[in-house]
Amino acid sequence: MLSYENVSQLADMIIAGQRLGREDDLTPLLNSDLDELKRAANKIRKELSGDYVDLCTIISGKSGKCSENCKFCAQSAHHNTNCKNYDLLDYESIIKEAKSNESEKVDRFSIVNSGYGPSDEDFEKIIDDFTRMRQELKIDLCCSLGFMTDEQFRRLRQAGVTSIHCNIETSKNHFKNICTSHTYEDKIENIKRAKKAGLNVCSGGIIGMGESWQDRIDMAFELHELGVKSIPVNSLMPIPGTPLEHLPRLSEEDILRTIAIFRFINPRAEIRLAGGRALMKSNGSEAFNAGANASITGNMLTTCGSTIKTDRTMLQNLGLEVYE
Repeated sequence: MLSYENVSQLADMIIAGQRLGREDDLTPLLNSDLDELKRAANKIRKELSGDYVDLCTIISGKSGKCSENCKFCAQSAHHNTNCKNYDLLDYESIIKEAKSNESEKVDRFSIVNSGYGPSDEDFEKIIDDFTRMRQELKIDLCCSLGFMTDEQFRRLRQAGVTSIHCNIETSKNHFKNICTSHTYEDKIENIKRAKKAGLNVCSGGIIGMGESWQDRIDMAFELHELGVKSIPVNSLMPIPGTPLEHLPRLSEEDILRTIAIFRFINPRAEIRLAGGRALMKSNGSEAFNAGANASITGNMLTTCGSTIKTDRTMLQNLGLEVYE
């Protein structure tokens, strides 16, 4: 077990090469002064990951009518929400958005589809779309398509996709309270199949779903043990019509402490500011003083009022670097 007197000393130990484990006492991370914790986490970020901030954008390639019963999701067919339902977008709509994002100098463009996984027919169209996109774009390509086979992941890699997104959502202990139509173990095996195919994995979760602090810590350790390099941290925005609609919204302080803790446990990962930015002041700018070094951005993120341009300006004003 690591022995340390305060979070600043722990940060120095991590920078020197030591790593936290599940057996270590993490009480100081939960009880320390938030400003002190943020400074320590940001020191780890700067020393081990540098000042560059990775920016990615997403497009909803297929929406609604999902067979899965995830309690947080507006797109589940099990919930009565005002979600838009549509099948696969046409290629022209996708490539137009991708080219626009590329022109604004983001690092990565991702297609996110609802559903357990693509049908055979849909998958062939997706492969064709990515093959064409790879010929027209220089930007890295990513997708979130649900559960897939070894062969499907391999074909995506061949088509030019470099990253796969698959959130584990929460801890193993809490997962059964959030979803019962598939298991936590299903998620882990899906991630392992993607890695086996040579794809980078983007995987994180959602905080504010009734989980404990220990659940958040367990999720951070699971991602570290899986070797995940990109970890999106979403904060629940309770959606009317979902089973979690009446949960209280998280405080900015809780979000920042979570981000800092994730940095301590995953010192070299991209800790990515994702959904729920509207819960924070200035579109979450303080997260980048708490250990975050990546973000989902885009001109379609109307809920928090940010655009690619405003995010780039915000980050540059913080003294951080983005793709030029």
